[in-house]
Amino acid sequence: MSVTRTIIRSVGAYLPERIVTNEELSTFVDTSDEWILERTGIKQRHMAAQGEFTSHFAVAAAKMALERAGLAASEIDMIIVGTTTPDRTFPSTACIVQAELGMTNGAAFDLQAACSGFLYGLAIADSFIVAGAYKRILVIGAETLTRLMDWTDRNTCVLFGDGAGATIVEGIEGQGDLSDRGILACHLRSDGRYRDLLTATGGPSSTKSIGTVQMNGREVFRHAVANISDAIHEALQATGFGADDIDWFVPHQANGRILEGVAKRVGLPDDKIIITLDRQGNTSAASVPLALNSLYESGKLESNQLVLFEAMGGGFTWGSVLVRW
Repeated sequence: MSVTRTIIRSVGAYLPERIVTNEELSTFVDTSDEWILERTGIKQRHMAAQGEFTSHFAVAAAKMALERAGLAASEIDMIIVGTTTPDRTFPSTACIVQAELGMTNGAAFDLQAACSGFLYGLAIADSFIVAGAYKRILVIGAETLTRLMDWTDRNTCVLFGDGAGATIVEGIEGQGDLSDRGILACHLRSDGRYRDLLTATGGPSSTKSIGTVQMNGREVFRHAVANISDAIHEALQATGFGADDIDWFVPHQANGRILEGVAKRVGLPDDKIIITLDRQGNTSAASVPLALNSLYESGKLESNQLVLFEAMGGGFTWGSVLVRW
C-alpha cells in the first residue's frame, strides 16, 4: 500500500565564531579544564557575540540547508523553530526567520520543549506532511543558552553553548513497510512533575524576566538515562529493529556521562555514536541537528542507513525519532 513518508532532504548548521575553551572559562568561573572534562566531556563551546541573536543563527543554518537542497525559500511551506531562547517574547523567532529568508507564503511558529525542541518539531512536521497539509517544512533548532547562565553556578554554566541546526523535510511516496526511506517511528513523552529539576527561574507572567538556568544534575542524570533509553526501546519495539540494525546514533549532546549511560543500556557501540559535545557543549534544541550536520559533513552518512535521534530537556520532555536516510 502506498503511503506518504517524511524524508530529511537537507541539513544545515551555524556556530558563532567565538570559541570559549575550558581554560578561558576558568578565568571567570570557579572551575578548571580537568574538572569540566572529567564530569562532562566538554572541552569548549561557542558563544554568541554582542548583537548576535537566536534568529541570526537560525537564518544562517536555514540558508545552508536551502542551498544544499537546491531550493528557494518560496518552496518551503512552513517553518518550525525549536528554541528556549527566542529573540523576543513575540513575535516568534520563526516569523523573524521567515521574513529574513524573504518567504511570504506558508506558516511559521516556535516550539518550546527545551532540549527536546528539535525532536518535537520533527515529529510535528512529520504529522503535517503525512496528513497532506504541507509538502515541505523547515525544522530548526536554535539557541543562545549562554544568555541564560548564572556564571557563579559552576555545575551548570560550564555545560551550555550557542548555535543552530536546520533540516528540510518533505513528503515522498513509500510502500508502507520498513524498507521505506524517511521517518519510521516517533515517540514523544513528557512529565511535568519534574519541572523544577531543570528550569529557568524567570518568565513573562511570573517574574517579568528571563531568569537563569538551574539544574539538579544528579536527578537529571538519573531520569535522563532511564527516560531516553525507554524512548529508544519504544522505537525499536515499534519497528522490530534491534540495536545492531542502527547505523548511526545522533543523540542530544547533554553530557558525556548521559551518552555513555544510554549507549550502554541500549547496546550501541561507540563507533556508531555521533559526538559533538566536546567541541560545542550542550546547545539544547540545536544539538541534534548540529550533530546530524557533523555526520553529514563527515561523508559517512549513506542512503538507506538507519539513523536514531534522541533528546531530553526541561519539563521533563524527551523522545526518539527513527529515520531511514
